[in-house]
Amino acid sequence: MTAPQCPYRVVREPAEVREVLHRPDDFGPANALLAVTPLSGQALRILQRARFALPPVLASNDTPSHPGVRRVVAGFFTPATVDAMEPRIRQLAKEAAYEAAAQLDAKGRVELVQAVAALPPAVVMLEMLGLPVRDLPELKAWSLDSLELFWGWPGPERQLELARSAADFYRWLRELVLESVASPARNLFKSLDAHGLSTPEVCSLGYFLLIAGQETTTQLISTALFRLAEGSMGIAWDEAAAEDKATELVRSVLAEESSVPTWRRVASRDTELNGEEVRAGEEILLELTGNHGPRAPGTKGPLPYGLAFGSGIHRCLGAKLAELEAAVVVQETAAALPGVGLHGPEPEWIRLLSFQAPRTVTVARL
Repeated sequence: MTAPQCPYRVVREPAEVREVLHRPDDFGPANALLAVTPLSGQALRILQRARFALPPVLASNDTPSHPGVRRVVAGFFTPATVDAMEPRIRQLAKEAAYEAAAQLDAKGRVELVQAVAALPPAVVMLEMLGLPVRDLPELKAWSLDSLELFWGWPGPERQLELARSAADFYRWLRELVLESVASPARNLFKSLDAHGLSTPEVCSLGYFLLIAGQETTTQLISTALFRLAEGSMGIAWDEAAAEDKATELVRSVLAEESSVPTWRRVASRDTELNGEEVRAGEEILLELTGNHGPRAPGTKGPLPYGLAFGSGIHRCLGAKLAELEAAVVVQETAAALPGVGLHGPEPEWIRLLSFQAPRTVTVARL
């Protein structure tokens, strides 16, 4: 289904985007997780039968409870924790790249989204949160379906398919939450329960965290590998086998076309932005990436990619982890598969309101 005309006030200038994100009293997150295409009554009934509920807890929470919940989640993504995960990330990336190289040798080509980008972020996320690593193919499928359901423009029949998928995901998640709360081991869901969150609140937070914590990283890796293989980023494929070049590539993608290029806010009251009146209830679409412009030749310091993860009190808690994972996977893939380039036609892309990536990245030896 074709996306309708944009109903949002679009903010592109990076300084204005940052201003909106740093004025939470004026521009709230209440619409951050609302379905772009309103859910039909039939779709809602499918979700209701699964006791599907998404009370505001983290990304869409603008109440005084937000800081405390955020601190609990942040405790699982500290800089020290992320640094300590690097050997595990590299192990998973090497194993996936080795399998990809074997496929390349056997078939003459290999599809990298499934081979190297899909599973390592999911394994890392579950391990970091203290959750069991299982049902990964289902989790990946549920994640893509939920992104389309909430940020896409599905037609009526497709919406029902996606609602059934979301209901299955939610049932699975609820069982996982109850199991985790009863577990003696430290894990995120147990910590949130101890903080005082109800089961529906823990499920609400877990629903989008289990998607955002791994699928957006898969999409970042996918875009980085596609642009690298395409040769459009000024870095040759084999050069990306070096850590500094892999990191430079990932940061360039984050600045220019991250997997989360936009995010939404809504005006909580009548206010102004850049001298223009904004009425209460007006919805804002913030363009997080793609508007920084090229870095001047010889300029030192990091690329201007900070807004790729948002800014302010709702900035992505997994920013450092996502950048690290993407750079390591790119580096290990380039090292294990030297001398390859894109193979076949231009791939289909995921194009949702707030998410984008190629669905496939097929390479072959040049």
